[in-house]
Amino acid sequence: RIRRTTAKALGGVWQSMPHVSQGIEIDFTAVDKARKAAKASFTERHGISLTFLPFLARAVALALADFPKVNAAYSDEGLIVRRSINLGIAIDLSHDGLVVPVLRNVDDLSLTGLARQLDRLVKRDDFDGATYAITNNGSFGTTFTTPIINPGNAAILSMDAIAKKPVVMTVDGFDVIVPRPVGMLVQSFDHRAFDGAYSAAYLSRLKELLEGRDWSAELG
Repeated sequence: RIRRTTAKALGGVWQSMPHVSQGIEIDFTAVDKARKAAKASFTERHGISLTFLPFLARAVALALADFPKVNAAYSDEGLIVRRSINLGIAIDLSHDGLVVPVLRNVDDLSLTGLARQLDRLVKRDDFDGATYAITNNGSFGTTFTTPIINPGNAAILSMDAIAKKPVVMTVDGFDVIVPRPVGMLVQSFDHRAFDGAYSAAYLSRLKELLEGRDWSAELG
């Protein structure tokens, strides 16, 4: 039954939408530093683990506010831009299928609020009204995933594995190689809704937020 439902929903979307995928490499050093510094106290205060996902969800909420066409859906009447940001999070059911519960109005949630709501996702039965979605395959070690857009959305974002990699940086005028936690974000989007340049600018904004935002201050 799950496979039939998935085939009906995603098969139709794949045939009707011109999918395009773009990926961008993210240095998660700023996120990882803030996460590790706050991890123990966060778990003690809230009773949950602090993962990378709430940081990404927070960055997505901020970036979608700057690029509203990504938080939209294409119809025969034109592009329908959603005012609210309702984030669908794809969850694997022990390899038997996927469900996509929805976090509503994520632009009103703090980083801590997102972490707490994400921890409760498995208990949710709210699966309607997502305006954008994230699928997290990183726990399985994937490096690059091109997801299929959910019905009623214009785009979906995949978060793949974060691993230490050698990165070339300029320090005091010299190029040096240092280990950094690096991962890929890949967005599939409906080309009828917007073009590659708009998608690329949105991904660049996500990169700017994840790499340059003061995440420790948000957790404080």
